[in-house]
Amino acid sequence: MKASITLGIDIGTTGTKVVAFDAADGRLTAVSRSVTANADGPGIAEADPREWIENTISAIADLLAHHQLDARRVAAISTTGMVPAVLLLGDDGMPLRRAILQSDARAVDEIAQVADYLEPFSPVETTGSAVSQQSVAPTLLWLQKHEPEIWSRTRVVVGGYDWILMHLGGRPHVEQNWALESGLFTIAGERFAQAFSAAQIEQDRVPDIAAPGTVVGSLSREMAERTGLPAGIPLVVGGADHVLSAYSAGVRTSGDWLIKLGGAGDILVASEKALVDERLYLDAHPVPGLWLPNGCMATSGSLIRWFQALTGGAELLRLDDEADMEPAGALFCLPYFLGEKSPLHDPDLRGAFVGLHLGTSRGAMYRAVLESIAFGFRHHADVFGDLGLPLSRAMVTNGGSKSTLWKQIHADVLGTDLNPIVDHPGASFGAAVIAAIGVGLIDEWTDVDRYVSLGPIVHPDPARVSQYDAAYREWRELSVALTPFSHSLSRKAHS
Repeated sequence: MKASITLGIDIGTTGTKVVAFDAADGRLTAVSRSVTANADGPGIAEADPREWIENTISAIADLLAHHQLDARRVAAISTTGMVPAVLLLGDDGMPLRRAILQSDARAVDEIAQVADYLEPFSPVETTGSAVSQQSVAPTLLWLQKHEPEIWSRTRVVVGGYDWILMHLGGRPHVEQNWALESGLFTIAGERFAQAFSAAQIEQDRVPDIAAPGTVVGSLSREMAERTGLPAGIPLVVGGADHVLSAYSAGVRTSGDWLIKLGGAGDILVASEKALVDERLYLDAHPVPGLWLPNGCMATSGSLIRWFQALTGGAELLRLDDEADMEPAGALFCLPYFLGEKSPLHDPDLRGAFVGLHLGTSRGAMYRAVLESIAFGFRHHADVFGDLGLPLSRAMVTNGGSKSTLWKQIHADVLGTDLNPIVDHPGASFGAAVIAAIGVGLIDEWTDVDRYVSLGPIVHPDPARVSQYDAAYREWRELSVALTPFSHSLSRKAHS
């Protein structure tokens, strides 16, 4: 029996997903498990890596028991996930504490310290990104200061999805885009010595880089027993979730771009050049010779889930219906509930609703939440335009793309046609495809196109486009006006 199935494991902010992909016929089967959010105070964003592993084992068992997955046909496994999550490993290779996620905003003082230290070394030009709350060096400094006992036992620093592959049996490594977005490595993939000095850690604390498609080991006997899979299955390096979402959505020609409505909000554009700007991030496209300049907002789906829980837990479709009854741009929300990453790079920003009155409805507030995230993407589109990067075919994926209203709001705010990806598992599918490439089941990187299905195009409403143009300008002005108050509140919280 020929092994033609690969598994893609996605370690996400709100869930763990495992997809089984049959390279022979393109059939996909996905199983998900929820992840516990750990936000114990202002700016805190953590997750338990042990939960990731248990979710992975449970999901694979579900695929074997209830979805007709034949374990003998599994040819390779790959992983993907949020980036750059930070895990501290001890002598036994196990995490010493919960993972610190990329949206964590506690290392405010350390960000300034690292930025000052690295200013003479041009970190944007060297690494592709400015020093921000996403940079790993400030996080490591914060850990050394606030958790010295744990730090004293730390032997290795890695990312989340790389650790999952290591725990399954792979050798220590960091995937190329974790390395790039960490700020610890250069665009060329070399260690950035000054960044390690700024972080006050030895360079060998972080393993070597491995590119997507690289086999880094095989499923261990212990993990084979726990998952129900045969030992020895090749383990293939995948990549960052937003990168693999873009790749598996068909973003592979210069100017193609993707709106990814996940727990955070990602926007990625394919480029033939390594476009560097302090407002953006830079990732390497899995397809050799291409790059993915991109932005990532700290909140998107996570803000929606917060609002949903805060206002009684109504179904999202009901909230959509309520919001659809409200006028566009009548109320403003600033979505900086975890600070903000790109393009502002300000962990001290705070969320706000402006324009409330005693007649304000839940639906009006929810519409403002949806619009605020679309405005954040518009802000990024403006940056790409400033840099002369053309935006041509736009795709939209992830959980938020199931909302007809939210897709329409994005089309209207961005003033462009949107191509929804139909029934697309996102990054987990991208990881499964790369696993297939890594073991030779798929020959070409471009073969992913035959597995992508586009839904009906969402066309912008010309009247709403004009309306949102004016609202967007006011939203930008509001963000600037409230920044001093956000910084004051942040200082009080940290004092």
